[in-house]
Amino acid sequence: MDKILTIIGAPFLNMASGSGKFFLLFIESIVWLFRPPFRWKQLFKQIEFIGANSISVIILTGTFTGMVFAFQSYIGFHKFGADYMVGTVVGLGMARELGPVLSAIMVAARAGSAITAEIGTMKVTEQIDALHSLAVDPVQYLVTPRILAGLIVMPLLNSIAVFCGVVGGYFVGVKILDINKTLYLQYMYQYVDLSDLYNGMIKSIVFGLLLTLVGCYKGMNTEGGAEGVGKATTESVVLACVLILVFDYILTAFMF
Repeated sequence: MDKILTIIGAPFLNMASGSGKFFLLFIESIVWLFRPPFRWKQLFKQIEFIGANSISVIILTGTFTGMVFAFQSYIGFHKFGADYMVGTVVGLGMARELGPVLSAIMVAARAGSAITAEIGTMKVTEQIDALHSLAVDPVQYLVTPRILAGLIVMPLLNSIAVFCGVVGGYFVGVKILDINKTLYLQYMYQYVDLSDLYNGMIKSIVFGLLLTLVGCYKGMNTEGGAEGVGKATTESVVLACVLILVFDYILTAFMF
């Protein structure tokens, strides 16, 4: 009986332990935001890596998402003679959901995995222990700059994704599907409010925190050499994407 209870309870205990470590890492990284020394060089390096190097991927993702969304919306609205509402749906969809979620998932796949691999390699090669011996806190040096960079760049990347999605939807709707340009823009301006953009920005900030924190957490807890680094990287991407989708629902339920 004890063996059965152990088998059943072990996953829950591991989940509880992991959640506790995850939360403690978050608290410690936030504390280091307000304590010197401030690692400005590390921060700017991470802003470039997470933000600037992701722009091309975000542009492609946002543009083609808006184009596909316009096509699919047109198919439904055309049956009811409401072609002019395509712009409204594309604008709302990109601002509220598709822009924040897809940009965060792409950054999690590109930058979040790299964060885990980099910190995980440092962990298994004992470079993090070397930081301790040099009286440098690993969380302050490795985790805090990455989390702060994620909080800064994700709203900017989300803005780029939303803009490219709206432009892509306009190109498909007006230039390819021959929807009236005036009605397309008029209804989009009428129904898409600044509050939709603000709420999308709030989502992107939360997602930026999640994907960087997950990447750092998985990296800091990597074990098992090169194989462990690969396993941690895979788990990092999966967990970050799942958390992004879960928190997207939670935030949507409270915002709209």
